[in-house]
Formats: sequence, C-alpha cells, structure tokens
Amino acid sequence: MARVTIKDVAREAGVSISTVSNALNDVDVLNPETKSHVLEVAKRLNYVPNLNGKLLKSGTTKMIGFFTTSVSGPYFYKLVESMASTCDRLGYGLNVFVTKDKQVIMSNILGNRVDGAIIYEELRINDLDIAAMEKGKIKAVFLDRLIEGDTTGSVIFDSFVAGYEATKYLIGLGHKRIAYISGVATMFDSEQRKAGYLAALREYHLDTPEEYILQGYFEEEATYNAVRSFLRMNTDKLPDAFLAGNDLSAIGCLQALKALGYEVPRDISVIGFDDIDIAQYYSPPLTTVRNQIARQGMLAIEQLVRMIRKKEKGAMVKLEGELIVRGSSHVKLDRSDIL
Repeated sequence: MARVTIKDVAREAGVSISTVSNALNDVDVLNPETKSHVLEVAKRLNYVPNLNGKLLKSGTTKMIGFFTTSVSGPYFYKLVESMASTCDRLGYGLNVFVTKDKQVIMSNILGNRVDGAIIYEELRINDLDIAAMEKGKIKAVFLDRLIEGDTTGSVIFDSFVAGYEATKYLIGLGHKRIAYISGVATMFDSEQRKAGYLAALREYHLDTPEEYILQGYFEEEATYNAVRSFLRMNTDKLPDAFLAGNDLSAIGCLQALKALGYEVPRDISVIGFDDIDIAQYYSPPLTTVRNQIARQGMLAIEQLVRMIRKKEKGAMVKLEGELIVRGSSHVKLDRSDIL
C-alpha cells in the first residue's frame, strides 16, 4: 500500500496543503472547525507526518546516539533504561549503536545523524577523533574516560578509589593473598579498578603474584572457567579472597569455588562491583561496590542536552561507589579456627 502523503490529506479534506500543515503543526491561523476537520481526515487516512524534512529545516534530529561495543549484562540494561527514560522526559529519542567498528562510530557521529553522542567503547576513540568531533562542534559525553571541553564532557565511576577501598576492606579483614579478576583490558573501569587494587596492596606491602590476576572479561562463564582452572593449578597457594571486576564475574567466581568444594566466605571471601539486582539474593549474598548506574545514565543525557541547547559547556563528573557488605566476605580464619 502506498504511503499516505500530505497531498492526499489535503485532497480528501478539500483544503490546501498549507492548511493541512497549519492544522498538523497547531499553527493558530485556522478556525476550529477547519482544523478539526483536517485532523479527523488525517486520522481516518492513518497519515503519518514525514519528520525528515521538518528536522532538516530545523537542523536537528531530536535524537541522541549511544555508541557502545556491547549492551549485554545488567549494567547496560540499567544504563540504557535510564538514558531512554531521561531522553523521553527531555523530548528526545535514543538510538543505540552497537558496533566494534570505530569507523562506523565516527561516521555516524560526524554525519550529524544524531544531535549528540553518549560514548562507551573499548576501541578507544583517540585524540585525533575527538579533535575532529570538536572541530565539527559535535556534542558528546564519554562514559569511559575523564574529559571536558566546550563540546565534550564525561560521567564516570571513580573506579580507582572503589578498587582501592574494596581491597583495603579485604586487607582489614585479615586477608593478605588477594586475587583480582580483571574485565576487558582496554576498558576504563576495568583498568582503574585494577589500579586501585594494586595501589592498596603496595600501600600495605603485600605481594601480588602474576598468576593472582585473572582474566574474566566481565562475564560469568569466562570467570567460572578462569577461576576453576586457577584453583586446580594453585592448590598450594590459594588466595584468601577474590576481588572481581564486576558482579557477574563475582558470581562466576562463587560458582567455581562451590564446584570445587570451597565454602564462601569461610574459606575464601569474594567481592564484586556494581550491585546488580541479583547480588543481594545470591547465596551467599554478594558483598559488592554499589555503583550509581541509573544516575550515570541520567546525568550523561542531561549534560548532553544542556550542551545541545547551548546552556553550558562540558564538565567532568565522578560518581562515588559505596561498599555494600553482605555474606560473601568474612574475617580471615586461621586453619586452627576452621578445624
């Protein structure tokens, strides 16, 4: 079926195209009867206005783009939900672009297909890319680095401090051999949490064997396999605790420990990051660092919209984590205490 056009509505209503346009755009130049008649005809014909021409004339798309290499997992579910609801509240739509092709990301951003961009990607848009965006006056908020300028801002978690404080908490429980389960090596939060972990160990003069840093990729299954393999190969130098890069990795770690007969937290403590919904209901309930995921999404969109509307320049925002102590961490017990 051919698409109904504004000409079809005008012909059916017996009025000019400009009269239909005025009625649809609520321009106060028509008498109420004419306006009502035109709107009734448009509804009966199922006419859908073509927004492209209108948006091109205004120089805007009323769309915000979220550029990411993944949307899987509880973090992204909560983040995208928060961004979408904030966009709706502010009169914008949200387009989610999931790709690992940096050229695709840059062509969509520089091609003015959206009014502004929220960027979270592991391929690291570099300084030259950012310079091109600034030259084109592209408004962007990054979730993977600290940056601010006339047209760029950032909203991140203070993952270094969170990693440091979580490790310090484990040390305070008497744990001296603490393993870290890393996420994706090129991702900002993963590297910052790891850096905080290492800083705390150095401060308390604790050794960090190379094999104590595992790769879990922020994934439950990958972490399960990594921890299971690690435990089988290091029975003579087991860690007292695991600090996982996110809660999914922490859950994979718990499963591996249980599968090999270890009891958490009696034998080994486990801490995660993010405080996803399932964390408090898991067995044992997961000690974790609560990150303000929904707030990150809301603040990123709000800052971007203010830049789009030229109300302010970009800013750097750091969100603090909160250690939530539950049942997966415990004071280290001596072997005599266990026996």
